[in-house]
Amino acid sequence: MAEMQQPQISIETELRKSYLEYSLSVIIGRAIPDARDGLKPVHRRIMFAQYELANNYNRPHKKSARVVGDVIGKYHPHGDSAVYDALVRMAQEFSMRDPLVDGQGNFGSIDGDAPAAMRYTEVRMSKLAQEFLGDLDKNTVDFRPNYDNTLQEPTVMPSKVPNLLVNGSSGIAVGMATNIPPHNLGELCDALQVLLDNPQCSVDDLMEHVKGPDFPTSGFVYAGKGLYDAYHTGRGTVKVRGRMEIEERKKGFQSIVIREIPYGLNKSSLVEKIAALVNDRKIDGITDLRDESDRKGIRVVIDLKRGTIPDIVINGLYKFTPLETSFGINMLAVVDNRPQLLNLKTALTCFVDHRREVVIRRTRYDLEKAEARAHILEGLRVAIDNIDEVVALIRASANPEEARNALMKRFEFTEIQAKAILEMRLQRLTGLQREELMAEYKDLLQKIEFYRSILENSEVLRNELRREVSEIRETFATPRRTEVLREALTDIDIEDLIPDEEVVITLSRRGYMKRTGLENYQQQKRGGKGIAALHTSDDDYVQEFLSTTNHQYLCLFTNKGRMHQLKVHQVPEGSRTAKGVHINNLLPLEDNEWVTTVLALREFAEDKYFLFVTKRGMVKRSSASLYARCRKTGLMAVGLREDDELVVVRPIREDSHIVLATADGIAIRFSCRDVRPMGRVATGVKGIALRRQDFVVAGVIMKETDQTTEIMSISANGYGKRTSVELYRLQSRGGKGIINFKVTGKTGPVVGAMPVRDNDGLILLTSANKIVRISVDEVRTKGRATMGVMLVRLDEGGHVVGFDRVDEGGQTGRYVNEELDEIMSDEAVEGGEAPAVAAPADAQPAQNDEPEDDEQQNDA
Repeated sequence: MAEMQQPQISIETELRKSYLEYSLSVIIGRAIPDARDGLKPVHRRIMFAQYELANNYNRPHKKSARVVGDVIGKYHPHGDSAVYDALVRMAQEFSMRDPLVDGQGNFGSIDGDAPAAMRYTEVRMSKLAQEFLGDLDKNTVDFRPNYDNTLQEPTVMPSKVPNLLVNGSSGIAVGMATNIPPHNLGELCDALQVLLDNPQCSVDDLMEHVKGPDFPTSGFVYAGKGLYDAYHTGRGTVKVRGRMEIEERKKGFQSIVIREIPYGLNKSSLVEKIAALVNDRKIDGITDLRDESDRKGIRVVIDLKRGTIPDIVINGLYKFTPLETSFGINMLAVVDNRPQLLNLKTALTCFVDHRREVVIRRTRYDLEKAEARAHILEGLRVAIDNIDEVVALIRASANPEEARNALMKRFEFTEIQAKAILEMRLQRLTGLQREELMAEYKDLLQKIEFYRSILENSEVLRNELRREVSEIRETFATPRRTEVLREALTDIDIEDLIPDEEVVITLSRRGYMKRTGLENYQQQKRGGKGIAALHTSDDDYVQEFLSTTNHQYLCLFTNKGRMHQLKVHQVPEGSRTAKGVHINNLLPLEDNEWVTTVLALREFAEDKYFLFVTKRGMVKRSSASLYARCRKTGLMAVGLREDDELVVVRPIREDSHIVLATADGIAIRFSCRDVRPMGRVATGVKGIALRRQDFVVAGVIMKETDQTTEIMSISANGYGKRTSVELYRLQSRGGKGIINFKVTGKTGPVVGAMPVRDNDGLILLTSANKIVRISVDEVRTKGRATMGVMLVRLDEGGHVVGFDRVDEGGQTGRYVNEELDEIMSDEAVEGGEAPAVAAPADAQPAQNDEPEDDEQQNDA
């Protein structure tokens, strides 16, 4: 006979079915708590095993191994370590808001220390846990077979405590997770009273009583939109912070003491994290760190340096350590054997509905017992009243069955009543016992009436629920530990960690940048020797030197027309003599791109303007507000043609005059009003009409009425001169300009121009990596159409590659940022100068047929 062919099964269908069954098993039977008692199966089985062992709060502790053995042997066929871990957590005061297990021994610590082995520790149920098991023997909940069908276990506990929210829960199932924070029992009881009085109340009504999570480790919780969303939708995120205090020590020293930490944070790892931040210099001002915690509470002491601002260190701890953390609330629980997302009201409603069912089932059980007992007492009362006849009837009977039948026939007793009379003791016939029977019977009648009213009248049932909630609150409610703050908590900005102190920003010609506290440049008397400044290499010098504050913006413009933005505090701090870090480590610069101008400002006002000058003679005026928002990769500050470069950027106002100087010794002066405001990416308009290979090397800004500043022009071969601004007559924008410097083969092309005064100094860098410093008053004032005097004697083939102004205090750096705050606050600017732009080594002056003089008309 041929074998019967087995039916084919689709592997896809079978896998889907099997995986769904597995997922449901994990969700219902392991990871997600029940909405009614707030317990997962393992916790419920631990409590039931202790209930069967009579391991009550008022009895001696039992070995944890005994409890774990009963749990895994009778109800929970899993590893003993998993059950013991769950038992340990139920006993930890830093894990459970209201522990359900009273432990004796080492149950671990908030530092992450492991508990002792189960053979060394002892447990018993806490007093609160007893309220989970009350009336369990009165048919209040359903029972189901255990894993091997030999015993029965409850499907849910008849808990009087809204444990889902009291102790919270967390777990990860298949495709879903739950994370419910603990709450204050007293507040939940108040909310339950409101819900019982008005089932139609809103979530907002309940939030009047439930202020927010109440973590066992205290701290702060910020009740903003995240908490509102969590209580209304079941999902939301709240910020949790630890508590820190400032303590005064001797001799003016201060300490920060951490008293409370966020829920679930390992204190030992927190201390290690703080120590690492101090070593990495991410948090400054800390001299010592020690953990002085004991059984009285947490105490982590952080000693500060003298003069350190504690609030800055505190903000740093919140920023860089888990002392501020986010708690993601996800109130997922099992309702009717299905996972469901609950809001605050539905979570409390599930508990109320459960308690209502428990009270109804308990009342029915008690009513049945009371009616059965009253039925017996009614028979005993009749028998006592006719005791002589009853005794005679019993004596006349041959056996108990005959006596029972005789009593049932004579007095119309039921079988139960007749049996109770036959089993009655003779002491019941005494007068005192008769009175007790009558009192018991009367009391039973009152209870029966009360039980029936509970089942028949919904208001009486509601009052019974209110009474239970009130009793739980009076017995077990404790003061709130976590302080709820209603103000919104925004992310800590790095500026909150740094004081807005005055600092000095330096940028060298080779691109090295640093930030130094202004106090390092202490004021000296006139005639002093000065102090050592930035250590640079032989071929480098300070290109930018500006005084600003930590919270201002740095706008860094490059030769390719792009702008990068940094906060001043983002520039790495260095000592007065430190070289600093290269600008490429701070900005994403491209090949052959360098910073030409650095401006520092606090705000980007719409009525303030930047002037852009390009190598090909284009100028543009744009509102500063267009540059307020800058991407990490920078933004286009001015549109440039392929053969053009950005020479300089200057803050400018309506009454300013602009002087453009070219390599071929031509200059033009025109009013700012000739340049209309334009968009951010605009190319601009013609500022000067260049001839052949000529190009702009400088842009000088001055006041309309300024007649005192002189313009210093320097050529590639080391010649220079200063000329009064009065000699640069005002022209229209776009003209050919007038002679500024007599360029010859001897002088070489002009490499730059800047405004100077007699008390200024001048520093020049040559191609031979030599730096020459002279005083401005050593250079004679000359006319425009002159070649000037020799400032530095160069070796054959050498040329000037850069120069800058030096003030009388010995600091280099162009004037722009010293005057910028005045310009941006409507104060007058006194002068301006060009950047120290180096001319190419092989640059030659343009061979003009005949330079224009003052009498020639421009081509505007």
